[in-house]
Amino acid sequence: MPICAKLGVTFVLHTWGSAMTHHPHVHGIVPGGGLSLDGVKWVSSKSGFFLPVRVLSRLFRRLYLEKLAEAYQQNQLIFFGESKSLEDEVSFTKWLTQLRKKEWVVYAKRPFAGPKAVFAYLSRYTHHVAISNSRLVKSDEKDVTFRCKNYRAKASKRYRTMTLSHGEFIRRFLLHALPSGFQRIRHYGLIANTRCKKNLTKIKGLLNVKVPEVTTPELVEEKSVPPAKIIVFTCPECSEPMIIKDILICRLKPRAPPIKLVN
Repeated sequence: MPICAKLGVTFVLHTWGSAMTHHPHVHGIVPGGGLSLDGVKWVSSKSGFFLPVRVLSRLFRRLYLEKLAEAYQQNQLIFFGESKSLEDEVSFTKWLTQLRKKEWVVYAKRPFAGPKAVFAYLSRYTHHVAISNSRLVKSDEKDVTFRCKNYRAKASKRYRTMTLSHGEFIRRFLLHALPSGFQRIRHYGLIANTRCKKNLTKIKGLLNVKVPEVTTPELVEEKSVPPAKIIVFTCPECSEPMIIKDILICRLKPRAPPIKLVN
């Protein structure tokens, strides 16, 4: 008889393809197990894999379309451009029927290179949007050229360059500028923000994970340090000695940089 468990997952929203087209999807991390419903033991997943991908794909398809139909019935959807015809209930129902017949892709695999590689992979999508400076090739008065991938081509021909007009480049880039207050990263279940610390402490105890002790260095009083040892820097402009007046120690955890507003 299968044992039920409470799970956790972290999702990172990714809305773009290599050519900056609109391609919304999420990348996620799911632990290989969870807390038992009574919270007294850790339940590990099977050694082979966490969940069957085909079952996961069809379950996701059903739940997504059910929520989409519910949002339509509650008039929560707004249609623009080519999708304007879906405002008609008959057209919308026909469109949903077609989606139910298609195979949806939910790609899942074990972290072959370990947890650190998974976090390194996800971190590339957390604090930049659509394109990085390293992919820009050139820009002139009319066009912008950048490197991208054609995933349908063979590996030897996959990488190419694409040139877009300034207007089209900006349009594609702005497709991925999220609304103010929208969170790109979300945590659910065991690692939801409200109970994350408590749950992780319990899980580490059940798995006998040794938690490293974090020590905060003590501030050094200025009067206890000889003046000769304080003067260690020289100003590059005037060549005069620079004196350390105080040492500031950050006791807060790192956080994402503030959003830069564009006027």
